[in-house]
Amino acid sequence: MDYKNTLNLPDSPFPMRGDLAKREPGWIAEWESNKIYAAIRAACKGRPRFVLHDGPPYANGDIHIGHAVNKILKDIIVKSRNMAGYDAHYVPGWDCHGMPIEIQIEKKYGKHLPVAEVQAKARAYALEQIDRQRKDFKRLGVLADWDHPYLTMNFSNEADELRALGKILEKGYVYRGLKPVNWCFDCASALAEAEVEYADRKDPAIHTAFPFDEPARLAAAFGLPSVADGALVIWTTTPWTIPANQALNVHPEISYALVRLDQPRETGELLLIAEDRVAACLDEWKLSASVIATAPGAALDGIRFRHPLHDVHEGYRRTSPIYLADYVTLDTGTGIVHSAPAYGVEDFISCKQHGLADDDIISPVLADGRYAESLPLFGGLTIWDANPRIVHALQTAGVLLKSENHVHSYMHCWRHKSPVIYRATSQWFAGMDRTPADGGKSLRESALEGIEATAFYPAWGKARLHAMIANRPDWTLSRQRQWGVPMAFFVHKETGQLHPRTPELIEQVAQRIEAHGIEAWQSLDPRELLGDEADQYEKNRDTLDVWFDSGTTHATVLGGQDHAIKGSHGESLQWPADLYLEGSDQHRGWFHSSLLTGCMLYGRPPYKALLTHGFVVDGDGRKMSKSIGNVIFPQKIADSLGAEILRLWTASTDYSGELSISDEILKRVVEGYRRIRNTLKFLLGNLADFDPEQHAVPYGQLFDIDRYALLMTAQMQAEVLPLYERYEFHPAVARLQIFCSEDLGAFYLDVLKDRLYITGKDSLARRSAQTALYQLTQALLKLLAPILSFTAEEAWKALHGEKAGATIFTELFQPLPDPASDTALIAAWERLRAIRANVMRSIEDVRSAGNIGSSLAAEIDIHAGGEDYDVLAALEDDLRFVLITSRATVHRSEDETPRIVVTPSSHDKCGRCWHHRPEVGQDPEHPELCGRCADTLNGKTEDRSHA
Repeated sequence: MDYKNTLNLPDSPFPMRGDLAKREPGWIAEWESNKIYAAIRAACKGRPRFVLHDGPPYANGDIHIGHAVNKILKDIIVKSRNMAGYDAHYVPGWDCHGMPIEIQIEKKYGKHLPVAEVQAKARAYALEQIDRQRKDFKRLGVLADWDHPYLTMNFSNEADELRALGKILEKGYVYRGLKPVNWCFDCASALAEAEVEYADRKDPAIHTAFPFDEPARLAAAFGLPSVADGALVIWTTTPWTIPANQALNVHPEISYALVRLDQPRETGELLLIAEDRVAACLDEWKLSASVIATAPGAALDGIRFRHPLHDVHEGYRRTSPIYLADYVTLDTGTGIVHSAPAYGVEDFISCKQHGLADDDIISPVLADGRYAESLPLFGGLTIWDANPRIVHALQTAGVLLKSENHVHSYMHCWRHKSPVIYRATSQWFAGMDRTPADGGKSLRESALEGIEATAFYPAWGKARLHAMIANRPDWTLSRQRQWGVPMAFFVHKETGQLHPRTPELIEQVAQRIEAHGIEAWQSLDPRELLGDEADQYEKNRDTLDVWFDSGTTHATVLGGQDHAIKGSHGESLQWPADLYLEGSDQHRGWFHSSLLTGCMLYGRPPYKALLTHGFVVDGDGRKMSKSIGNVIFPQKIADSLGAEILRLWTASTDYSGELSISDEILKRVVEGYRRIRNTLKFLLGNLADFDPEQHAVPYGQLFDIDRYALLMTAQMQAEVLPLYERYEFHPAVARLQIFCSEDLGAFYLDVLKDRLYITGKDSLARRSAQTALYQLTQALLKLLAPILSFTAEEAWKALHGEKAGATIFTELFQPLPDPASDTALIAAWERLRAIRANVMRSIEDVRSAGNIGSSLAAEIDIHAGGEDYDVLAALEDDLRFVLITSRATVHRSEDETPRIVVTPSSHDKCGRCWHHRPEVGQDPEHPELCGRCADTLNGKTEDRSHA
């Protein structure tokens, strides 16, 4: 007889091979056709809300691996929150305005297009990019309201953004002024702090002299009756700023020295530098000299010196006064700083504090990086081309002590990778330290308090954001672009003042934008709103910084705290958000701008918690780079290995630092996935004929090991759920993998095979096992679902068939027995597992020696005392099934540690269960079988209840 046909062998449509790359698109199509996201929303209706507000990716170019990490993390959080009993909508968004799209339009259609045409083409381009990115995000298994995303270029969002600007203007945070701002010549626009990156650059570093102009005052400062001719010396790496010099800075408490040269120079015999820099500077200049007098910086206040090019051209026949400044240091240079207020923030502040008027600030550099034609000697040149010519002019004038190439970290535009300068222009700002109209706290004070009230994941993000807010300058709100939300102000042509009805006018413009988009401002005739006053006012042409676009989405999308701005998705979301999640660079980007706008509008951050993830690097820790050839594309991973592997890699990597990825790393992830899938295959295969409504065994009647399995699953779930709640996914994945491989694969399922395959199909023994398997399989699938979404959905359908419902994602995490309800059972089985591990090692030693084949060829004698004896003896004959041996006998002893004796069995092997038993051959109808297998085939029930 072929006894194989009498076994209860596994049977399931769930395939061993995932074939993910081919089959995942089918699941995505099914989710869309069955409107799964809507089904989730319906199932969650009425629950407490959890809002993860999506930080908008920019609508330009295909998604990269960093985008994939970001969206997968968000998807895991939203799915896990829904399954934990929340109503967690996921409204995706896109950032649509700004320079990168304008650049693409210029590349494709040329420059100097009419504004209306630029805006129309930019809007169409952004929509194309959104469609491409949305398709790739869907391919990752991300479930979201893809049909109703928020776009910063939606008319309603554009209008509400203008309303938000109006509110912060009314609150007194916004002002217009001349200040140095980050300026990119390629952008021809001011840049936000987040749009500036640093890279090494080589520039000429010069030591140049400013000749004495007030020798009598200088002599008095140093306590001398008189001084000979001489010069003050400064050091700078930006020679191009020398034509705009208007002052010199010294530290009031630093000691400065007059040194007499052994060999006088063209500027005279004296030099003025910081006393602590004398030796280093003289050595660098290869000069010999001696100090003749010293004085504190405070004594030099107001003394004037001639411009270095004073004698070269009449346009430079001016003097520069010394101003006291605490920011001067002795780290490098001469301890004296040259000040060009148009091109340095500290220079600007210092000169303004000393009474320099805006109209008196010299600012010859134009928006494209060229000097104005009117600048003597260098007019029409770019500042970079002018650098060597300025050096040559200084040398010709006899004031250059040294020039050399100097490599230093320098500001660059993150888009063009070109150098950025500080440039004084008239811009609109949000003041960090201005007292608002209600007399309350400044923006800086409110933002710093808001940081203290925010939870950070990881915790170090708090100090980083705090430092950025504590030290940042005023926010430059205005940009000189076409594709952006307009700062829709009417400015008086003579006074520069805003129209007195500005709040009312902003709302009228917002209503037009709500109907027709930002294009409505371009086409607006001021007479429509101002009537006869129109001739006195001009339309402000600036657009808002794109960081204001995304930074106000908490109001324009969520609806804001007071709901004066309704928000595009305010009915389904709520303010503030529970969580913002982005890359660690967003401390200076979206987290930053959202914090500032939230505090200006509502006095607090628009989020309760911030989560940051690191950047993706290759297996060697190198940044992804096309030139290196180490870029890994998420689309390629999805098309070759499956998006599920990318999801598992993301979840199993510690995202708080850099995330390493390589082909080798992905191979390991694939192996981990296969182990999980093999576990699911076994579970589903052994539940194929199980109907819980007909076959489920009450908990109190389950075999001991089955109750322990459920309690063990409950313990695992009690560990994983808090990890989900704390967004700690890599230890959650590790725990789930251990559960599959060790708790199930190496123990419970290993023990269970005999009972599942050998006992009667409808026996209590088998149905007890299946009852436990059914519950723990549901629990396992639900815990895996936020991460392995495709696999969990597929397995859920295989488990439940037609009763599966729309999707696993409408389910709640599995209710399981409370481990505290049976601590004695748990303790007994934990000890049994420890003893079993020692038995397995002993069996392996005998097997390695060639004395047995499988463990079923062994018989075990265990000599144990105390509680170990009680635990082992309580299983009676079921102990052999736990140890997977043909016999297991417990002997009472005084040994503290159980002593294990392994003996090869001398009995024949049963042809059905493969146990070696003395009764094999005793049943004449089944001479190849042991007693229990013969009884099973004869319809008798096997007497066992523990395992």
